[in-house]
Amino acid sequence: MPKFTHRVRVAFPDTDASGRIHFTAMLRYFESAEIEFLRSLGYCYRDAPDIGFPRVRVECEYRSAVGFDDELNIEVAVKRVGTTSYTLEFAALKDGVVAANGSIVVVCVGRPGRAQALPEALRKALTEAAAARS
Repeated sequence: MPKFTHRVRVAFPDTDASGRIHFTAMLRYFESAEIEFLRSLGYCYRDAPDIGFPRVRVECEYRSAVGFDDELNIEVAVKRVGTTSYTLEFAALKDGVVAANGSIVVVCVGRPGRAQALPEALRKALTEAAAARS
């Protein structure tokens, strides 16, 4: 399976006074790529309406300048699939060069607020995507 890539263009409201991307915007772009990645695997969070998927760890390292109207290709890969959580890795490429990279850890949480096992359909899709990457 080839790497999943989601294309975005930096919007003006996502920049700061210096004309560069605001640090929080890249995290939103990662999240958009995550949603589209899951959709490509045939899964959508709304398929599990009684479960929440909070992010418990988020990392992003900025490697080069990104500004208004720059086109980014956000690559997504499964790093780890656990019992109640999973980790995705991201790379934001501008003109083929990594401008930012990072990761998120997502935990499956039931409505009472306790971690619970990932839905089987999600676990299977993520595990298959991780295996295809190897």
